[in-house]
Amino acid sequence: MAKPPVHRSLFDELFRDFPTGYSIAPLHGEPLPSPGQIKIDVKETGDNLVVHAEMPGIRKDDIDISVDRNVLTITAEVSQYDADSENDKILHSERYYGAVERSISLPAEVSIDDASARYEDGMLVLTLPKLAKDTKTKIKVS
Repeated sequence: MAKPPVHRSLFDELFRDFPTGYSIAPLHGEPLPSPGQIKIDVKETGDNLVVHAEMPGIRKDDIDISVDRNVLTITAEVSQYDADSENDKILHSERYYGAVERSISLPAEVSIDDASARYEDGMLVLTLPKLAKDTKTKIKVS
């Protein structure tokens, strides 16, 4: 049985190369990050989990990090202001505000008390000490 022909409108053809969904790009620079744009790597080094999160264009003061058991959540407030001006006369300006959040499950529970975080050149690096769990427990027989 033959498949019916596919009819595409001019509108469909115009936007066929766009990714699914849409985003609004600012005049200058990159569009605001979406949760999927926060790329995260987690590696285990001895007694620590080290997390690298790419977060370009975000101020370190706008980043919030929390851990609940073994779930790491990174939240950031994002703002951007773009303006075109000519001889101090603003011809066009745009403002973008929003929040981006990404949560991942860590392979172990971590100690927040000894955790450290640094942010430089758009890269957030977290060092999260794993909780030491004594897997061997003796039970006294009475």
